[in-house]
Amino acid sequence: MSVSRQIGRLMLAAALLVLAFPETARAQIYSWTDPSGSVHFTDYPRHEGFSPYQIKPIRPIPQPTGRFISTRAWDGLISRMAREQSVAPALVKAVIHAESAFNPRAVSRKGAMGLMQLMPQTSRSLGVDDPFNPWQNIDGGTRYLRTMLNLFPGEPQLALAAYNAGVETVKRFQGVPPYPETRTYVRRVMRLYKRYHADFR
Repeated sequence: MSVSRQIGRLMLAAALLVLAFPETARAQIYSWTDPSGSVHFTDYPRHEGFSPYQIKPIRPIPQPTGRFISTRAWDGLISRMAREQSVAPALVKAVIHAESAFNPRAVSRKGAMGLMQLMPQTSRSLGVDDPFNPWQNIDGGTRYLRTMLNLFPGEPQLALAAYNAGVETVKRFQGVPPYPETRTYVRRVMRLYKRYHADFR
């Protein structure tokens, strides 16, 4: 029997097993967030820090008309939440642009969700029940951004680096971490911040 035919039979057998025992394809996933803010997923928890990870169904959310999401779609919510937290609305909008390109259903490879890309643990700590809801996401994300700005007063670049890479990472490097992703993120948000000033005059 040829190798390709053997492989084909093995694949067919595996598919039949999944169909016969579908519960095996729905193993519980656990997550753990380490001190640096990185989230780890596994189907076999190695210590008590892991907890069951529940993926919430995405609720349908009305979208602006047209093929692309307008950059002005969430300006009303941004203005309100930014005013409540004494954060420049242009900065909040810049973070949203860099994080999700204004897409409320965005999900990153690491599991961050919504407009301001909140991690599951961050959402829980902020009381955000539905991170795909624009109102809740911008509210929680703006409060989280305010916390970063308070931790690094007068240094918005460090606050943005902490939003992206975690507070402990910024403290460990005593500045913007030497990660290309984080440095590119900080430069991009600051550039967008200047661009969006005009939207909130």
